[in-house]
Amino acid sequence: MALRQVYDPEIPVNIYDLGLIYDLRVNQQHEVYIQMTLTAPNCPMADYVVDQVRAAVEDVPGVVSAQIDLVFEPAWDKSRMSEEALVELGLDGDE
Repeated sequence: MALRQVYDPEIPVNIYDLGLIYDLRVNQQHEVYIQMTLTAPNCPMADYVVDQVRAAVEDVPGVVSAQIDLVFEPAWDKSRMSEEALVELGLDGDE
């Protein structure tokens, strides 16, 4: 999956496994809509991450365009992380 190629600049885990992707839709015209967040709303790398997501998705064969909607509600927390991300960071899912 293309989104697993994009990493959070402050955490060595991809944005998909971090749980930063809230919604992903592809219409019949092969246009992709992604609603995503960041681990912190004041992230100085926000534009960079959004550009990386757009580029990764638009590199997928057949995709015409990607619209990225950056939101901060609901707020991200580690409960959204995949089991793989928790293991990678040495966290227990119950912490």
